[in-house]
Amino acid sequence: MRVLGVDPGLTRCGVGVVEGVAGRPLTMLGVGVVRTPADAELGHRLVAVEQGIEEWLDTYRPEVVAVERVFSQHNVSTVMGTAQASAVAMLCAARRGIPVALHTPSEVKAAVTGSGRADKAQVGAMVTRLLRLDAPPRPADAADALALAICHIWRAPAQNRLQQAVALHASKGRTR
Repeated sequence: MRVLGVDPGLTRCGVGVVEGVAGRPLTMLGVGVVRTPADAELGHRLVAVEQGIEEWLDTYRPEVVAVERVFSQHNVSTVMGTAQASAVAMLCAARRGIPVALHTPSEVKAAVTGSGRADKAQVGAMVTRLLRLDAPPRPADAADALALAICHIWRAPAQNRLQQAVALHASKGRTR
């Protein structure tokens, strides 16, 4: 499975592509950050994020796009920017018919480090170890994007089985 992980943000949108299957060594295919100037007009920033994500989709042809689920913070402007960048990533994937998976920050941290309360340094260290890299990807947004992709690869098989079980249960309830 090839997954593009997206750590959404308007100033720095982390992107990373990981390939592999659960239970086997994973391979990083690419990692980076789509940057926009903080003083640019919002519309131009969103277009820049879109163009950056489209380039990653063209280059790596992922099967799935894993995006960090926006969560509530005290800083409303940060949440808005994150949500807008997240929506751009989902739109780019949907336009191409690529499935999108959303994962919470604590879910990603737990999948990669074993603790949903891990800090950025712990996530970066585990991403480095899991992907057999020489050093943690910088900035942290890039490491977070790889962590999202890893999380999805590891959790997708269980989530798919759960969805199938729910669908089967629902269909049995309709036939009664």
